[in-house]
Amino acid sequence: MSQEFCIVEAAPNSGAWNMALDEALLEAALAEDLIVSRWYRWAEPTLSLGYFQSPDDPLIDDRFRDLAKVRRLSGGGAILHDREWTYSCVIPPSHPLAETPLQVYHQVHDAIIDVLREFDIPAALRGEFLETLEGNFLCFQRGDSRDIVCHGTKILGSAQRRRRGAVLQHGSLILEASPTAPEIPGLREQAGFVPAENELVVQLANAVHGVLVDNNPPHANDGSLPQTILDRASELQRDRYNTLSWGRRQNP
Repeated sequence: MSQEFCIVEAAPNSGAWNMALDEALLEAALAEDLIVSRWYRWAEPTLSLGYFQSPDDPLIDDRFRDLAKVRRLSGGGAILHDREWTYSCVIPPSHPLAETPLQVYHQVHDAIIDVLREFDIPAALRGEFLETLEGNFLCFQRGDSRDIVCHGTKILGSAQRRRRGAVLQHGSLILEASPTAPEIPGLREQAGFVPAENELVVQLANAVHGVLVDNNPPHANDGSLPQTILDRASELQRDRYNTLSWGRRQNP
């Protein structure tokens, strides 16, 4: 029987820990049939590089070069994590959605849109668009039909990593523009306000987890994951995520 966790983390953490725990959860989904939805924040403005990106990419703006950096397990463009909530969710190979992983995108994003609309935020899927945005270094200056937008501007994007049938999906919801990248707006700039964060994130966490489970409605909390997963995340942080010198290009 699957174990299920729906977690909203009370304290922000480093980029290395956040990404290490996401990978540890993916491993646990594969080995232990784990289902988890997790919402978390970042202890300092951090640039996360997509799995295939080079830390020496000439497109990196000079203003980002001194920021904390971490490499993600998922692909896509770099993300500046600052004034946001990040979510991740994992499902095992036995989960019905694992057979069609793109449905995780659609159903999770639909659930997030429904919650945002409850807070009078006019969120929607981007849908089809003609302009290509793939040449930009930052993910939020790129576009995908599955992006969540507010008044046409991207406020949430997600990425996936799959491992032998298990699926990790994570994404970032921008609450307001970072002083480091004021050209990338968030909810405050696009909707004119940010709902009470605690209330918003708990409803988002419950809604996303509700996509993954069929039993009683979940109740988000900051409870602890099994110690074995936390220990594995510590190993991954030490051996991998504390550096940028790993990934597809460095370790085929």
